[in-house]
Amino acid sequence: MLASSYPLLDIFWTILEFFIFFLWIFLVITIVIDVFRSHDMSGGVKALWLLFILILPFLGVLIYLIARGSGMHERSVKQAQDQQKAFSDYVAQTAKGANPAEQLATLADLKEKGVITDDEFQAQKAKLLA
Repeated sequence: MLASSYPLLDIFWTILEFFIFFLWIFLVITIVIDVFRSHDMSGGVKALWLLFILILPFLGVLIYLIARGSGMHERSVKQAQDQQKAFSDYVAQTAKGANPAEQLATLADLKEKGVITDDEFQAQKAKLLA
């Protein structure tokens, strides 16, 4: 009964409308995030952009994309690079850990407790000293 009152073309049209609606929401959220990410704008300018996007959404988003669209990509790339650098610094700092003497002492302690065998101790020792 539902099929007779809601044809296939209407189903496709409804799916397209949902897709466009969610795409619109994603675009607005991306622009709002970009407004707050921008360090070259003052707080008042950011507030004006947000009001413009909220009061006249279609016009506000289109004008923002025209006026600041190229900078959106640059700010996004810069944020990704900053995050990658912070992650790399964290990994490098964490990987340093203890110096080789402390690591050898830890290995010797593990060998004494019987956690690792003598062969495993020798292999790890050679790896540390290499």
